[in-house]
Amino acid sequence: MRFPTPLVPARLIRRYKRFLADCTLEDGREVTAHCANPGSMMGLAEPGMKIWLEPNDDPKKKLKFGWRLVDHENGHFTGVDTSIPNRVLRAALEAGEIPALADYGTVRAEVKYGDRSRIDFLLSEPGLPDAYVEVKSVTLCRTPGLAEFPDSVTARGARHMEELAAMARAGQKAVVFFLAQRTDCTAVAPAGDIDPGYRAALQTALEDGLEVLAVSCEISPDGIVPAKQLPFQV
Repeated sequence: MRFPTPLVPARLIRRYKRFLADCTLEDGREVTAHCANPGSMMGLAEPGMKIWLEPNDDPKKKLKFGWRLVDHENGHFTGVDTSIPNRVLRAALEAGEIPALADYGTVRAEVKYGDRSRIDFLLSEPGLPDAYVEVKSVTLCRTPGLAEFPDSVTARGARHMEELAAMARAGQKAVVFFLAQRTDCTAVAPAGDIDPGYRAALQTALEDGLEVLAVSCEISPDGIVPAKQLPFQV
């Protein structure tokens, strides 16, 4: 997935109210950017960090910039927009680029299922059980090389695991897809100390037949694309 509008570099002043970030552009202007990330963004929202913003000229949008990347200034990047993994995965699924799911020819997004939930992707193919795929954006890194999810308590995430477990018990293919939006990590794991409830729900779902896919990304100011499968440390 290429960013539709070229990104511009900036320095973070502060992130606040979860979805707002004050930033300084290279020409010295201070702007407020939309931060599409409801999590804690632990380690990714320190004042002075180099970040990349996507400008827009949409008259319907109050904010004219969206925060897309953290530039760690060591050759590595983190994608902070939690809406991007769904776009990245949809393109990869439709192109048959995810080997574990490449046999499915039909991809539908945001399909209602379970108890008041929507699955990110419902895949179907004659002769195969339907595949229910939930996507998680992974951005936390506290141990070098290890990406963790979640970075804050997520009751919604735990409910998703319970509903996926129910699909697996019913004989469907249930998958949680962790997209590591970091270029500096080589494995993914649940952050059980941050959210024991999520880890417990995940563990129970795994015992019921839930499958896990963890995939890395290639990230630059040009775009984000899935790279290779990573080990998942339960």
